Amino acid sequence: MQDIARTVAVLATGGTIAGTAARATDNIGYSAAQLGVRALVDAVPALAEVPLVTEQVAQLDSKDMDFAVWEALAARVAHHLAKPDVAGVVITHGTDTLEETAYLLQRLLAPTKPVVMCAAMRPATALLRDGPQNLLDAVTLARQPGARGVMAALSGTVHSAFDVRKVHSYRVDAFGSGDAGVLARIEEGEVRRLREWPAGEPLGLELAGRTDWPWVEIVTSHAGARPDGVRALAAAGVRGLVVAGTGNGSLHHALEDALVEAQKAGVTVWRSTRCLDGPVQMKPGDRLPSAGTLTPVQARIELMLQLMRA
Repeated sequence: MQDIARTVAVLATGGTIAGTAARATDNIGYSAAQLGVRALVDAVPALAEVPLVTEQVAQLDSKDMDFAVWEALAARVAHHLAKPDVAGVVITHGTDTLEETAYLLQRLLAPTKPVVMCAAMRPATALLRDGPQNLLDAVTLARQPGARGVMAALSGTVHSAFDVRKVHSYRVDAFGSGDAGVLARIEEGEVRRLREWPAGEPLGLELAGRTDWPWVEIVTSHAGARPDGVRALAAAGVRGLVVAGTGNGSLHHALEDALVEAQKAGVTVWRSTRCLDGPVQMKPGDRLPSAGTLTPVQARIELMLQLMRA
């Protein structure tokens, strides 16, 4: 008899994990988002023994992720989490924007059950495909007693939504957690937790049908940076800017002057860093506020959420 209290909802959105190529040796010339959720589940024989409910929420390459899919996904995750027979939710996703979706869902929902993102760096047709193992690991984590929060299960490691970031363009082990380190490891079907599960309070924002997502862009400081782009964005009505600075959030003087002008004109400006690890620490004389430990893409989402709450 199945233990329905251990049911996992698997929500699919496309990505490389559902991608196919004409040749098994082609790991980059594939088409993402070709297989449906049932095909992904059926490719993992061990999941036949697990009570699952499956749903195709979207079917896209995650580089094309948009607000409408985020709205739909957040609603479906909340729907399934509210069911007493559901232990957790697994989301199959593309790797390109996985860290953005994970951070958004954690801040919006702060779930008290596990919500596990999984993905793949190789298409489903590859000789060395990583999707099936990642999906099995994600379901294992979603059924882990006491687990909570939004996480990502990738290449045997578990990352918190607060820390996960894509750090390599091609390798199978393409994700890291920065200074914080991985949250857990999944070894032969067992979860070895290293840190506390992600926690927090839900924001209480309703996204369904929302048409007023604030316009927030990311700009980058670099040698010879020009102010024209910032001024054009401000003139066009951008509501927020996250600048990825060099080092400890330092900025080319011309770019900084334009950002300060934009701030005085009512645009919210936050400083992050191009560096993969480390925060932006404030010091006397700084003219623009720090985004703390948030990566540029996390800071953009956080700023959008804060502007929606204002």
